[in-house]
Amino acid sequence: MDALQAIFTRRSTRQLSPKVPDKELIEKVIEAGRYAPSGGNNQTTHFIVIADGKILAELAELVQAEFAQMELSEDAYASLKHSVAAARKGGYAFHYNAPVLIVTANKIGYGNAMADSACALENMMIAANALDLGSCWINQLHWLDEDAAVRAYLYKLGLKEDETITGGLILGYSAAGEPVRSELARTGNPVTWVL
Repeated sequence: MDALQAIFTRRSTRQLSPKVPDKELIEKVIEAGRYAPSGGNNQTTHFIVIADGKILAELAELVQAEFAQMELSEDAYASLKHSVAAARKGGYAFHYNAPVLIVTANKIGYGNAMADSACALENMMIAANALDLGSCWINQLHWLDEDAAVRAYLYKLGLKEDETITGGLILGYSAAGEPVRSELARTGNPVTWVL
């Protein structure tokens, strides 16, 4: 699969097999993230790879509890409102029960923290598609970045005190077999040419 095909056919996959991908495949996905551009070539995006089912279950339980007690303003965006509502109903698995979760973090106060991490996450999603793996960007831990209980748990997993949680990626084999790769029509993202 060439680079453009990997980009154009990438789709978010939320229904993943419980089977953990081979470590070599996970490492290739991580390397794709590590090779992403970064402001001033700082290379400060930190990748925390979680493939232990017990830890993922504990983290999901903690995230559900923290979202369930979260107070939202009226102008909170729809996906955050959805996560809070789902957590209050119970049985909420923010990571869709994926076998692998890759948490990205970067330096607190670093102006390119989100941009650098976004580039890394995109590289990883494209690499996952090229490797016949499913993936999906996960924002819930970023939304809970200032939550003391979530941060305390992630400190045990390697998050540094001077880091902000910038995002996450679930990874695994698609429950449907090969990842869905049908092209979606583009109806947004306008382009203005100035020639």
